[in-house]
Amino acid sequence: MQSALASAPAALCQPLLPARPKAVLIDLAGVLHVGDQVIPGAVEALARLRATGIPIRFLTNTTRSPRRALVDLLRGLGFAIHAEEIQTAVRAACQRVHQLGLKPHYLVHPDIIEEVGWSHPDPDVVVLGDAGAYFTFDALNTVFRLIVDGLPLLAMARNRYFQESDGLTMDLGAFVAALEYASGTSAEIVGKPAPPFFLGALAELGVAPQHAVLIGDDLRDDIGGAQAVHIPGILVRTGKFRPADEDHPDIHPALIVDDFPAAVAAIIRRL
Repeated sequence: MQSALASAPAALCQPLLPARPKAVLIDLAGVLHVGDQVIPGAVEALARLRATGIPIRFLTNTTRSPRRALVDLLRGLGFAIHAEEIQTAVRAACQRVHQLGLKPHYLVHPDIIEEVGWSHPDPDVVVLGDAGAYFTFDALNTVFRLIVDGLPLLAMARNRYFQESDGLTMDLGAFVAALEYASGTSAEIVGKPAPPFFLGALAELGVAPQHAVLIGDDLRDDIGGAQAVHIPGILVRTGKFRPADEDHPDIHPALIVDDFPAAVAAIIRRL
């Protein structure tokens, strides 16, 4: 397996917003909603964006919920979203496992077993998702031993934290880092900010990166990851955004706006 993209590259060039965007990639959590709370005006803004006819794909690194549950949540919040429009890190991991013909040992949240399947009794790869409360010492030590014995580590994402309704919550990246440190190996990352995650979504739409726009709340994994493959990014000041993001020395969004409705307005003005 190829080595992981450990972090967004330093000193990224700053792609400019295209004059007439041909596709929009939209992060979900922190951009359209936080938990079960809709970002004000986001439902109406998505409807306005859809009315332009621009193709849309929704991106998410969440690895605790199957795509079915994401669709149910978003529709319950009022968003008109279809399952085939959502690119998830879980789906990307399944595609990678299938592509390489691997036999995984999974350490994931029980809710996504329906999507990934059960662990193989004779595994040749460890696949890590955000297991949340199921990240017990015994579970982590089991996969640590498998990695030390020579199995590669494939991680669905490397996010540091995410925003929940009651505050920031530690994400999968901390556990990836712990296993890398303990085992002395590097994980292959399949979700954001890995280039295939972004490029695969655009390939489905037949749109070149420089003609697309990404809207996200994570400076490193959304904006930095997109810019690494020449997709300009709009950073919103919601979700996991922090004021220091505006002064990052290496990653400079094409545009910074208050929220998703403002991002949509900026895109529509360019049509």
